[in-house]
Amino acid sequence: MTDLLWPGDERAGEVFTDATVLAAMVRAESAWLDALIRHGVAPPEAADDLNGLITADDVPMVAAGAEAGGNPLIPLLKLLRKRLESRNQVAAKWLHKGLTSQDVIDTGLVLCLRDATERIRHDLRAQTAALVRLTVEHRDTPMAGRTLTQYAVPITFGLKTATWLTGILDARDRLEAVVLPAQAGGAAGSLAAPAALAGSPIVARALVETAAEILGLPVRGPWHTARAPLTGVADAFVTCTDAWGRIANDVLVGARPEVHELSEGAVAGRGGSSAMPNKQNPVLSILIRRAALAAPFLVATVHAGAAAAVDERPDGGWHVEWATLRTLARRTVTAGSQTAELLAGLQVETSWMTANLAAARPGIDAEQRSITPDAGPYLGATDQIIDAALARAKETREGETC
Repeated sequence: MTDLLWPGDERAGEVFTDATVLAAMVRAESAWLDALIRHGVAPPEAADDLNGLITADDVPMVAAGAEAGGNPLIPLLKLLRKRLESRNQVAAKWLHKGLTSQDVIDTGLVLCLRDATERIRHDLRAQTAALVRLTVEHRDTPMAGRTLTQYAVPITFGLKTATWLTGILDARDRLEAVVLPAQAGGAAGSLAAPAALAGSPIVARALVETAAEILGLPVRGPWHTARAPLTGVADAFVTCTDAWGRIANDVLVGARPEVHELSEGAVAGRGGSSAMPNKQNPVLSILIRRAALAAPFLVATVHAGAAAAVDERPDGGWHVEWATLRTLARRTVTAGSQTAELLAGLQVETSWMTANLAAARPGIDAEQRSITPDAGPYLGATDQIIDAALARAKETREGETC
């Protein structure tokens, strides 16, 4: 999957493509069928491997049929059942029995979101490692601190990267707090059909637990109109793009020719202009900033959908989530990859930092002169702030190792 108008989208690969969504919904159906058999609700003859029955070639057909019922599960199920009937009529009969469209679509979305979060976690780890390296290397590299676009007081570049690192670790913590559970509630979220099929509400709950276990997902009660799992992951994604955008902004300022303190790693063919061969544009930072600017509005749409929930299944509020979450997830994965590459190759022009700091004097030392006659370094608790960020990063890495 590619997006011509979102350069870099190919970095997201198969995350949340149409084909991946179909495959995820088939996995949800397969897990439920398996659960029915394991608990003796469906006969052993219903066992079947649904893998491969639906392929990427089926996307146009399913997409074309989705409008009639308002969601893609209905035509997918029709196609799946038709192909299953040719080899296992018992399985075809028990397929989807006890579920509703929202159960399968929500669980499919969750599986796709889980894949996206794993990709983002990987890039957050790489970003953390790069920032630890930069912070240690430039702990004492002097530069001009800036506030409201103007010179403020002297700082070190290590303090700046420690601040970047803190944002990345905050994003990591928010992502780790995300819970993406399976969805199974039946037509109106009461598990009425599974309970009737099993002859017991206790067994109905056990069916949900087994299906979730097969998919490797946590269990919770039906959340048809309680959308915190999805707003939670959306919030985590925007926390990531916030942190990445903040880094990209600093790089964009530092890469201005008149500042010249930072530059992106050189890659052949990247950063050129169609008209001005002298230019070397900081493309990665520009594209990361773009993602950070766009993400909050997508997250707002997910929240709007949650707020619009009504009755036992939302009329539009549910539907608006699907494409929004896909777009948000792919863009976040893409920006995470771009940020990891940016930090890995970031060029720090220490001589320019020194020169710019010298040019900012004596004005940049005004606060120091108003407080103390001491003309020495004016760095406050810089070392302690840096040490705290590095310690937090170390704890995170050791926790992952364990």
